[in-house]
Amino acid sequence: MFSNKYVRVLVVTLFAAMLLGALPVAAQDPVVVQWFVGLGTGAQPNQVEVENVIVEEFNASHDDIQLEMIVVDNNVAIDTLSTLIASGQAPDLVGPVGVGGSNSFAGQYLDLQPLVDASGYDLTQFPEAAVEFYRSESEGLIGLPFGAYPKALIYNVDLFDEAGLPYPPQEWGAPYTTWEGTEVTWDMDALRDLAMLLTLDANGNDATSPDFDPENVVQWGFMNQWTAWRGMATMFGAAAPVDDEGNAVIPESWTAAAHWYEDAIWVDHFYPNADQQGSDLLAAGNPFVSGNLAMNGIHLWYASTAGTNVNWDVAALPSYNGVITANLHADTFRVLNSTDSPAETFEVLAYLTGEGSVDLLAAYGAMPSRLSDQDPFFETLGAQVPETTDLRVFVGGLDYPDIPNHESNLPNHVQSTTRIDALQTLIYSTPDLDVDAELETLRLDLQAIFDAASE
Repeated sequence: MFSNKYVRVLVVTLFAAMLLGALPVAAQDPVVVQWFVGLGTGAQPNQVEVENVIVEEFNASHDDIQLEMIVVDNNVAIDTLSTLIASGQAPDLVGPVGVGGSNSFAGQYLDLQPLVDASGYDLTQFPEAAVEFYRSESEGLIGLPFGAYPKALIYNVDLFDEAGLPYPPQEWGAPYTTWEGTEVTWDMDALRDLAMLLTLDANGNDATSPDFDPENVVQWGFMNQWTAWRGMATMFGAAAPVDDEGNAVIPESWTAAAHWYEDAIWVDHFYPNADQQGSDLLAAGNPFVSGNLAMNGIHLWYASTAGTNVNWDVAALPSYNGVITANLHADTFRVLNSTDSPAETFEVLAYLTGEGSVDLLAAYGAMPSRLSDQDPFFETLGAQVPETTDLRVFVGGLDYPDIPNHESNLPNHVQSTTRIDALQTLIYSTPDLDVDAELETLRLDLQAIFDAASE
């Protein structure tokens, strides 16, 4: 047997040899970080091609982290991710995903603030409002600003010119100079007045004329295209239909919005009803590109769809009671709180929102939240819209995000949202609707849905 002294000498000798490089040291395996794509955008072939390049570039520049990507179709993403989580095989990072898409996994995201603090990550590279958009009182900082689709007002320049009306303001918070040459607050009342003048019947009478025929409208003044009820109501203020105790409530902004839209459709006739929206006059469901809609409240993602067939430009959204609210669609990446590698996953996250962001954002068609990255984006998108369109007006909407967001999580979210959207259907299709009675019915129904979620 070897003596203890001999063993000690051997150990010291081997240790010294390792330090001097005389013996090979086993390389430490890199930490594997899994990135799940498909809960939001990102699963289209052209997008996956870009994502694969990003993964290769990251892995080539990192010896200690190996990034792996899981791509699934959006239609099965929720079920697939749920299965992975339940089986203990949850990925580390999910995205890009918006607020609505992330709701199915609410409460399962990591608070990034400790990682931001530990790494010295610079949040000031983003607008403060964009950072606060991802800060939850109960969960902390659950995302970093990445891609944004702010809302603004796009308008048909030719229809304004034909009517001899001044364009709506492009500066956020600026007044509107009316057709009479006076300045008025650019608010929902001013929008209504302008929209009625831009609404025409088959004989060329606008909606303010006593000869106007509401049964034969051929041009409408305003609508919120492809927007669900919570987004429509946000023009009157950001709010959620649930209080701090979990009780269903109808926010004041919803009451104001419901009456305004009901009157806009059925009394003032400047907002198309359900049948009109689906008619050939309004391009069978894509009203703005028909050329028969003067103003459209819409998000930036619509810009390439609007194309160049209509001569259009962008204006600021109006205020309500002195407050502008530009409901925000935004994509980010979420770190699941089940990750075993939070520091390494945050390093990946920082890469995707930093060095890798420009190519990814271009593939996703999203505006960079980081102001310094926006020039290339607007140069690319500018080639897809009329030459005179000022797309940068959309950027101003980032200063007025809806908090709480119109897609924020609700108890029993899918059922709650389905029931809420039924109110929009009623308003779009029902003249002489008893708005207050329907809002109370909605509150009662939501309470039952919320209660079921807690059972």
